Amino acid sequence: MSNRETKFERLKALHEDDRAFVIPSPWDAGSARLLASLGFEALATTSAGYAFARGKRDSFAGLGRSELLANAAEIVTATELPVSADLEDGFGAAPEFCAETIHMACEVGLAGGSIEDATGNEDTPIYELSQAIERIQAAAEAARRGRFLLTARAENYLWGKPDLDDTIKRLQAFSEAGADVLYAPGLPDIEAITEVCRAVDKPVNIVMGLKGKTYTVAELSEVGVRRISVGGSFARAAFGALMRAAQEVKSSGTFTYAEDAIPDAVLSQLMSQDKCAERL
Repeated sequence: MSNRETKFERLKALHEDDRAFVIPSPWDAGSARLLASLGFEALATTSAGYAFARGKRDSFAGLGRSELLANAAEIVTATELPVSADLEDGFGAAPEFCAETIHMACEVGLAGGSIEDATGNEDTPIYELSQAIERIQAAAEAARRGRFLLTARAENYLWGKPDLDDTIKRLQAFSEAGADVLYAPGLPDIEAITEVCRAVDKPVNIVMGLKGKTYTVAELSEVGVRRISVGGSFARAAFGALMRAAQEVKSSGTFTYAEDAIPDAVLSQLMSQDKCAERL
């Protein structure tokens, strides 16, 4: 079994526990090594975090498949942890694009990744259900061949369509189409999360750190969630710390922000490792 396939098995096993695990999102190799040093068991890429670090907006038009996969490859090689990638809509409307993207994701060492049903078109933001199913079927077939953990995303709540019944219908259809993990970002509350977990037969991912209510790992585990992601919120937290530090210097002429900065020696140790830094 290859190293990537071993990582696939490790990632798959994490979803089989009776308690949710957190899969944080680095946006580059350095943040990946820092997160690995803290004991997280897997990582997930973030298109938003990558976009911010590159001075771009997180958008279909602004981010291409080659650059996102190159970023994912840097994160994969930075640690020995399994990595799941944000693969947007598969980078094309036709099912074959989704399959091709899964194949390319395997080639850069990814153990898993997500395909969403959002189109990027504001006029018709969500793929019609039959087409969305065909896209997941194609991705799932490629994932089975490549030993790759496929997450299917139902994007209604992020695109102005807060329809829980339709979201559940889509997740059920994606499960039947072969997805391994199901994900509906933007669910409004714990009641909706509970309904989703009860209605589907695959592990459910829930994102925390976006706007709205937040819940603890214990609370989400209790209602059936098996994976908790953070999207681009860690990257936004890092940018928030940078903004506060810069504002202090500019407005007050003081430098107390440095008291909270990670010591250079600690970061140097993390970044000097060939693969994954030793746990602190």
